[in-house]
Amino acid sequence: MARPNDEVEALLREYADLIAITGGDAFKARAYEKAARAIGGYPADIAKLDEHGLREIPNVGRSIADKVIEYLRTGKMAVVEERRAKIPAGVRELITIPGLGPKKALRLYEDLRISSVSELAAAIEADALADLKGFGVKTQDNIRHGIELLRQAGARVPLALALDTAEEIVAELAGVTGCKRCAYAGSLRRMRETVGDLDVLVAAQRSEPFMAALCELPATAEVVARGSKKTSVRTARGLQVDLRVVPPPSWGAAMQYFTGSKAHNIRTRTLAVHQGLKLSEYGLFHAESGDSLASRTEEEVYTRLGLPWIAPTLREDRGEIEAALHGELPAVVTEKDIRGDLHTHTDLTDGLAPLEEMVAAAAERGYAYYAVTDHAPGLFMQRMTEEKILTQRERLRELDGAHHGMRLLHGAELNIDPDGGVDWPADFLAGFDVCVASLHSHFDLGREAMTRRLVRACENPYVHVIGHPTTRLIGRRPGVDADWDEVFAACARTGTALEVNAQPDRLDLRDEDILRAREHGVRFAVNTDAHSVPHLAQLRYGVGTAQRGWLTRDDVINTWPLTRLRRFLRKGR
Repeated sequence: MARPNDEVEALLREYADLIAITGGDAFKARAYEKAARAIGGYPADIAKLDEHGLREIPNVGRSIADKVIEYLRTGKMAVVEERRAKIPAGVRELITIPGLGPKKALRLYEDLRISSVSELAAAIEADALADLKGFGVKTQDNIRHGIELLRQAGARVPLALALDTAEEIVAELAGVTGCKRCAYAGSLRRMRETVGDLDVLVAAQRSEPFMAALCELPATAEVVARGSKKTSVRTARGLQVDLRVVPPPSWGAAMQYFTGSKAHNIRTRTLAVHQGLKLSEYGLFHAESGDSLASRTEEEVYTRLGLPWIAPTLREDRGEIEAALHGELPAVVTEKDIRGDLHTHTDLTDGLAPLEEMVAAAAERGYAYYAVTDHAPGLFMQRMTEEKILTQRERLRELDGAHHGMRLLHGAELNIDPDGGVDWPADFLAGFDVCVASLHSHFDLGREAMTRRLVRACENPYVHVIGHPTTRLIGRRPGVDADWDEVFAACARTGTALEVNAQPDRLDLRDEDILRAREHGVRFAVNTDAHSVPHLAQLRYGVGTAQRGWLTRDDVINTWPLTRLRRFLRKGR
């Protein structure tokens, strides 16, 4: 159910890994990685392009275009199949461990015949890697931690994949005759960063047409269980989908119940019991008479319990019931509240689209302002120079206001050095409208050194936002170790915002950290860190994470009018 672009991106990334595993040309592997990234970020559907159209995509030459056409025509790519056949499946399993590269995975297989994650975990515990060159104590600790991350992720899938799948299923089922309502529920509706399975609800008088439709969807690879009230299937990507069909009068109660969380539902059922009521997926009933008191809408159910409607993203039993009872429930930020994006890239550095295309796409989203923040020279691979960034600034000023009056801010994503310094001297930084400063290297500094590094960056008068603050990659890389309460206090003291990075594999800060930082009085910026036009739509994931952190419009600087935002960006200067 993924876009053809996404399918081809995944296949080309796998091919690049397979090249690396087999000791192939590193330049060739890198070329396929670049092509994969470009295709994944390309706004048009590649299935509708011919060879000429494919070759217009950055980093896609004739050879790669031919392979893409082969896949779109046959569903296979011969070179990938050939490489797969040469490599034991166990080695491919090993490279899914965060921090374990292809060469080390192959070495483990060739020298110790280790071909699974469980075998590697057992070998580390048995100290069987001690004499293997390149697998010292620190490397083994990193691998052990990577295995823990992998196991924590388990069968859960990223939020973005789950949401795309759910929306396609809901669209299909909503078109079935007799459907009154259809929506997804569960942890996806609560916008958790990963999802174990999908809960989909339909309100209808008859269930059979919907159960049949789910089983017959192209994406359904396996029917796990089929019944009149619930049917479970598994998609080709291994995601389980649980469909329940409920009577239309029970819709609100069912949505409240199956959205969860379990802890939140325990609290609402306890409230019901204390009022002599009984709450279930079918409705809110009088405990003695059995009379139905509320069920048609969630609002009805919550109102009858003496509560205002609670946003699904808040339903984690983190104090939302108490806040609701005392009239202190936050009006959480929404996607419509966002007036602009303050962290984006173009093809001047590692973005995929030129400045003009990114600006035009941002204007189509209705933004009042938009910042371009390409990488500074400290990230050496980007080859940024003062001349390049100033030339970009001139072009940006020409485009300012040209698209529906949208104002453009010229910025940069600075690199935070190990000592907390950033690219360029103060007099040059003063020329930017907004600077995002991020960690891109030296993730293994000790806790004290990392804390000093981040605090010093906050204290720079030209650093306005700390980008993807912890540097985590969900399921692949843990966040850096720092005294985050000290960092949050420094952000509040210096007027430096913390980013809620909307990239689905980051969602950084995570919701728990947002809650802590908010207690310190920190402001936030919900940004996409977009490297292509489609990435701009990933804002929804950042907003969902911000909501889970109880953020309101006032907490988020890019919901503010431009005049207020500019005052904030002066940092007291």
